[in-house]
Amino acid sequence: MDTLPMALDAMGGAHGSLEAYRLSAPSEVAAMLRLLQEANATLNLNAPHGAVYATTLWATDTARGVLSFAAEPGDPQVQALLAGNEATVVGYVENIKVQFDVHNLLLVHGTRESALNTSYPRELYRFQRRNGYRVRPILQDAPVARLRHPMLPDMEITLRVLDVSIGGCALLLPDDVPPLSPGVLIQQVQIELNLDACFDTALRLQHVTAIQPDARGVRLGCEMVRLAQEAERTLQRYIDQTQKRRRVMTLA
Repeated sequence: MDTLPMALDAMGGAHGSLEAYRLSAPSEVAAMLRLLQEANATLNLNAPHGAVYATTLWATDTARGVLSFAAEPGDPQVQALLAGNEATVVGYVENIKVQFDVHNLLLVHGTRESALNTSYPRELYRFQRRNGYRVRPILQDAPVARLRHPMLPDMEITLRVLDVSIGGCALLLPDDVPPLSPGVLIQQVQIELNLDACFDTALRLQHVTAIQPDARGVRLGCEMVRLAQEAERTLQRYIDQTQKRRRVMTLA
C-alpha cells in the first residue's frame, strides 16, 4: 500500500478540484476518525523533513480539539516529529486511503504509557484505490448501462449494473441477449448510476462469469477505458455516497 502523502496541490491542478475527495463536515470527519480508531488502522505520521512514525489512533476529543496517538517516547522518529511540530497522517480503512494534517504535536506521559497529542483536523481526504473496493448500488437507484451490441450494431441494449469500482463495473447480460466475447471493446457506453451520476465511457470486456441459476443471465466484468476526469470524479462521488448510505443502513 502507498503510505506516502498525496501531493494535494498537484492533484488540484491536474483534476481541477479536490472537492470530490474532501471531507469537511464535522460529522463526516468524526465518522472517518472513528473508523480508523475502531479498525486499529496503522497510521503513518509523515513530517515535512522526512521523519515517519507508524502508530495507531488511541482517542479523539472533539470538545478539546485533540487527537491522541500511541507513542514510544524513546523512539528517534517520535523526537523528530516533535521537532517539526506538524505531520501528515496517512492510513487505510476499507480499502480507502485517508489523509489529513495535524499540528501542535505534544508528547504526553501517563502512568504506564505515553501518547502523542495533536490538533483535531478540520478536514480529511479519502482516495479510493483504483483497483480496490467495489460497491453494489442501492436497489432504488436502478443503475444501468446503455450500449449498442458490438456484434450487432443495430441492437440497442440496456444492462443492469451489478457493481462498480473506480476502474470498472459488472453488468448482467440476460439469457435472451446474444453473448459477448472477452476482449471486445464496447464504445460509447452510457452509464446511469442515478440521476446525479451519469457519464459516458468505453468498456473492455475482461471476463464472462456464470452466476446463480435463477439470475437468467451471466456477469460481464468490464474495465472502463479512457474515462474522462469529470466522469472519474462523478464515479468517485457515487462510490463514496453509496458506501456512506450502506453504512447508515447497517447501523439503522
